[in-house]
Amino acid sequence: MGRPIKKSKMVGGANDFGSDLSGKIAVTAFRKFGGSKVDSTVAYIVNQRGSRKFKVHLDDSSEEVMLLKAVAPASLAGDNVNGLGEFCVQVILDDSTVAYVDRFFNNTVSYVTAAGTPGNKPYTLKAEGTDEGQDSDKANIDVR
Repeated sequence: MGRPIKKSKMVGGANDFGSDLSGKIAVTAFRKFGGSKVDSTVAYIVNQRGSRKFKVHLDDSSEEVMLLKAVAPASLAGDNVNGLGEFCVQVILDDSTVAYVDRFFNNTVSYVTAAGTPGNKPYTLKAEGTDEGQDSDKANIDVR
């Protein structure tokens, strides 16, 4: 799995719910297995289960283990072979290019742009509106 994401960037336990969730990695969109796509404003990553498997807190306050996919929200599948739902996390590169996270590492992300170009960069967590290419040579990820 490599180095996991720092727990401080995720909501890690039951005691965290209802407290300040700012600064936690936001989920751009998700699709439950067999369900329809949801463009989310409140879903976030709870913890990491594998290099691409994460427990996600969904809009309806349920939690589900889902697969991270480096695709635009419209391309999320609801019927993959693993029997898991899928989600995506959007990242804004320092030149304002939109990309989607393929894998998280402790301090870097592997991403794929909308044009299909892969890459790796260190990342920072930024609130929506402040994430548009603010940090030079870093990928900016929305937070909840």
